[in-house]
Amino acid sequence: MRPTTDTATRTATMASPLGLLTLVSDGRTLTGLSMEDQRHAPPAVAGVPDDAWFAPVVAQLEEYFAGRRTTFEVPVGLEGTAFQRRVWEALLAVPYGETVSYSELARRVGVPGAARAVGSANGRNPVALIVPCHRVIGADGALGGYGGGTARKRYLLGLEAAHAPHPDGAGPAGDPRGSGGRP
Repeated sequence: MRPTTDTATRTATMASPLGLLTLVSDGRTLTGLSMEDQRHAPPAVAGVPDDAWFAPVVAQLEEYFAGRRTTFEVPVGLEGTAFQRRVWEALLAVPYGETVSYSELARRVGVPGAARAVGSANGRNPVALIVPCHRVIGADGALGGYGGGTARKRYLLGLEAAHAPHPDGAGPAGDPRGSGGRP
């Protein structure tokens, strides 16, 4: 991404295993990443199409979907209430391949017992995938809701489980050979 002083809204779309993704930027940060038919998706914005600005974001997302990227190096601009921003910042600390319950996330943001409020903030995350709201599940292990739908959430959690580093560094956690399932 090229940092600029021009703050015109930029947009791009990309195909993904989840369907079409819409990307939005203020020229400095990624301010939106949403899926088709996403609940609570940010309102559509008129922006200047700018595939070149989004090329590094698209490349990182493609690496993520291919199982070759576990973290993102994308500056994000998270617009919301102070509480929502605290929840979204806490989501960024949930490691790839791991999950956290709504109640645990509420505890981490300093509001134990506010699991429903955390769920609401989670569902209004403006930068899906990069701010990993899909990693939040129910205390009983149930998937819970997801703005992109539970099928997409299941897909993302499965993708990460298949490619998460093994605790001893040998390879994906689900593969005892440490080779990602390859011979």
